[in-house]
Parts: sequence; structure tokens; C-alpha cells
Amino acid sequence: MSSLFETQAQRPLADRLRPQKLDEIVGQDHLIGPLGPIGRMLAAHHISSMILWGPPGCGKTTMARLIAEQVDLQFEMLSAVFSGVADLRKVFDAAKQRRLMGRGTLLFVDEIHRFNRSQQDGFLPYVEDGTIVLVGATTENPSFELNAALLSRCQVFVLNRLTEADQLKLLGRAEALMGFRLPLNDEARVALIAMADGDGRYLLNMAEELFRLPPDVALDPAALSEAVQKRAPIYDKAQEGHYNLISALHKSLRGSDTDAALYWLARMLAGGEDPKYIARRLLRFAVEDVGLADPQALVQALSAWDAYDRLGSPEGELAIAQCVIYLGTAPKSNAAYEALSAANRAARQTGSLMPPKHILNAPTRLMKDLGYGKGYAYDHHTEEGFSGQNYFPDGMARERFYEPVERGFERDIRKRIEYWDRLRSRKSEGGESPD
Repeated sequence: MSSLFETQAQRPLADRLRPQKLDEIVGQDHLIGPLGPIGRMLAAHHISSMILWGPPGCGKTTMARLIAEQVDLQFEMLSAVFSGVADLRKVFDAAKQRRLMGRGTLLFVDEIHRFNRSQQDGFLPYVEDGTIVLVGATTENPSFELNAALLSRCQVFVLNRLTEADQLKLLGRAEALMGFRLPLNDEARVALIAMADGDGRYLLNMAEELFRLPPDVALDPAALSEAVQKRAPIYDKAQEGHYNLISALHKSLRGSDTDAALYWLARMLAGGEDPKYIARRLLRFAVEDVGLADPQALVQALSAWDAYDRLGSPEGELAIAQCVIYLGTAPKSNAAYEALSAANRAARQTGSLMPPKHILNAPTRLMKDLGYGKGYAYDHHTEEGFSGQNYFPDGMARERFYEPVERGFERDIRKRIEYWDRLRSRKSEGGESPD
């Protein structure tokens, strides 16, 4: 309980500006507006269990508390970081007693993904029989972090990262409460919002520091960066941010958008990603998405990885950036990838067919008697260096797995394949060699 002598000024600015009504929450109208799923639940005065998934500082806790108030449910709050089975049991027992008296309970669990699988299973009977309405909050992808059984009993709602307009609205409310403007020029005001990176709570915490400065100054962006601590980028190398950003880098390269790829590379490096992990992904990209359209792509990717190993950070990161630029500007082809996939399918379908006997070695007399190696034509002894013999299993029709694209070096490979196709056809018909 707060002290009777506690004043408004002693409470953090973010707490003093905490919304008192749902429509005061910024940036989440897609959920709590009249047409949003939570808005419709509230209009019907019936709330289902839910998971609120969103970045820090977007209003998850406040939303849960105000939902409980609006539908007259007892609000109970636990943090998965500090709570265990004993805490959960107390809440469940109290909710049972409260239910006997005709009152429901909304249990808000912050960082719910930090509960282990068995602890998550402990919610199931109480959610199913209506003892509690569970509202879990998480910054991590629920698909990865929560039990399928728990997810099947909850609706997942995605909260938005606060936009620039949302953050400007928060700053306006803070200035109205304090009675004066932040000591920032227009450029610094924009820089402050960029530093908050969509986190409303962090924005207000920085604003609180700035309100302590003399109101007659007007900081520029450089002075602002000295006055407040810059927020570290939101990036968890072990969680969804890791997979989102490497996917963005890979797809930007595939789309030949080199500048976007460099941006995502910089984001990952700023977030503390291991450059060797990025180098490994670039190597994969070189063989999967560039392939033989530019055979040097593989060489560049291997060289960049080797250069980083020798130089370390930060100098070695330039080699990775150079590789990103090379791969982004290289001609693209997944023909080798598709060729292997097609060959794998054919291999599974045809089972254990033997190679034709004429391409088998015959190191023993028995094998010679069985016809191994008989009729083999040594390609180098032919005029064109190409015999045109069949190398597929007997009884299997010839298939085309590799289809080079009309880009980069594969354009030349396609011409070679077309020449060999014509030559093979002529030889099978007993005709002359093509030009």
C-alpha cells in the first residue's frame, strides 16, 4: 500500500501517465477499438483467456488491468520471473473461493514464456473450468515458447510497436502533465523518439530525465545523446528477433536489394549477433540462391568467413559487408538447389536400380563374363570429347533435373547443355556431329 505521504511527484512519470481507460492506450486500436477482437469481447461483457504478444513498453500490463476493471473481474498479477508453483496455488485457491461468492478472477501473468512446460500445464484445468481468465504477456513468439495445449485454450493477440505518432502523443501528455515543453529542438525531439525504438515506457523514462533540465534550453540531437542513455536495440540472439532479422537479410539478398541487406546486416551486428553465424548464412545463400549463375559467389563467401576469422571484430566485419554487397549484386539462380531436389525425388521413386553395365568396372573375370564394362566408350577418345552414351539405369527414362537460368554464367552452361543435347541426338540417330 502506498504511503499517505506519497505525492504524485514521487511516482515515476510513466506510472503517473498510466492510462485509466482503455481508449487512452495508444497504438492498439486494432485490438481494443470497437471493431477489434478485445473491443467486441468487452461489448459482450465476456472475456476469454488470451496471450498478449508484443514488444516492451506497448501497454500489455495496463491493457490487462483495464480489461479486468471493465468486466468487473478481480485483477491478480504474477510475474513468471519471480513466481513459482506455490504462488500459483495461492492464486488458484483464492480464485476458487472468490468464484463461490459469484466473482470471477483475471490472472495476469507477465513474461509467461518463462514458466516451464509443466508449470504452463498447471494453468489448464483452471482455464478450462472458468476458475480464472488467463491473460499472459510475452515478448517472445508464443508458437515457440508456450505449450500447444495452453495455446489451444487462449487467443493470441499481437500488440503493435508504438509508431512515431503514438510516441508524439505520449510526449504531449507528459508535457501537459508537467506544464512545460521538453527542452528539445525539433530535430532532437525526433531523435528522442528514434532512441526509444517504439518502447513507450522507455520514452517516458527518458523524458523524465529531460524534464529535470532547465526549461529554457533547447538541446540538439548531439546534446540529447549526452543527456540520456541510448536504448540498446531489441534483439535476442536466441529468440524470434534472431530469426526475423536473418530472414530479412536473406530475402533482401535474394531480391537483389543490396542496400536493404546492408541495413539488416548492420542491425544484426548492432544487436550483438555472432558474425560467424552471419557468415555461415551467407555461405548458404551463395550456393542456394546464386549458385552457378556466378561461381565466384561461393569463393567470396568462403573468403569473407576466412577473413573474419583472421581479423576478428570490428575489422573483419568489413569482409562480411563486402560479401553481402557481392551476393546482393550477383545474378541469382536456384537451379542447382532445384536440380538436387528433383534428383532426390527421382532417387526415392526408382529405388535400387543398378547402373548400366557398360559404365561398371570389371576387376574380376566373373564380372567381365557378366558384361561389366562391355561397350563402354571412353569420351576422350571421341572427336568431340563426348560419347553420348546412356548413364541412367537401364529401364529408367532419361530425365532433366538441372535447368540453368538465362542469367550470369548459367547462360553459358545452358548453351553447353543444348549443344550436348543436339550431339546426343545426332549420335543416337547415327548422324553427323552438330556445328
